[in-house]
Amino acid sequence: MTDVTKMPMLELREVDTFYGAVQVHFGISLQVRRGEIVCLLGGNASGKSTTMKVILGLVIPRRGEVRINGENVAGLPTPAIIRRGVGSVPEARRIFPNMTVRENLLMGAYQRRDRQAVDQDYERMLMLFPRLKERIRQRGGVLSGGEQQMLAIGRALMGRPQVICMDEPTMGLSPAFVDRVLELIQTINQQGTTIFMVEQNANLALQIAHRGYVLQNGHIVLEGEARELLDSREVQDAYLGAQVVTK
Repeated sequence: MTDVTKMPMLELREVDTFYGAVQVHFGISLQVRRGEIVCLLGGNASGKSTTMKVILGLVIPRRGEVRINGENVAGLPTPAIIRRGVGSVPEARRIFPNMTVRENLLMGAYQRRDRQAVDQDYERMLMLFPRLKERIRQRGGVLSGGEQQMLAIGRALMGRPQVICMDEPTMGLSPAFVDRVLELIQTINQQGTTIFMVEQNANLALQIAHRGYVLQNGHIVLEGEARELLDSREVQDAYLGAQVVTK
């Protein structure tokens, strides 16, 4: 019998992805193990966001496998993938602007039937995000960008995912909110949720990640421990440039 505690929670195996005749991924493989924060780094048009869409079933790879706890889910619809324990914090948040903060949070639990546990998780979100508690009756569309990002993360957590996929979680945020969101990601991870995050800002992502992959023109060109990548002269000079500043 396979020991699920030792297999990757999330895995891509030799994935090729196309948009029509244009190939976006070229045999990419990556793993996210239980309890990790793993980041996928890359510039614009590197294929990062498509990777997230492949994991969530929004884009079906032409070749390769997408595995959740050992099960190949490539080709399954998004709701079926979510039921297998995958949460999503999409690029640009995509909260429901005309719904209240409370309604947005509860939308994250729409597939759940354990109402008492949902109520408990809702109260936990208010403790984790006190700023959202202050705005609980306000519409999502009037929140600041940082508050919307907190709401998107809280909404994802309401589904009780095993792994959350975050697409550019710091994009467009003020420096103060960037720091707060990164702290929240670490807290959520320490509380038991595995994190896979797509990021363009390597310095920020590698400061909190355990491991990282670098995607360039649809190819995984580097992978390793986050500290090694952050300190790598190859990463700094050849790919990520001056934005990487080690502490």
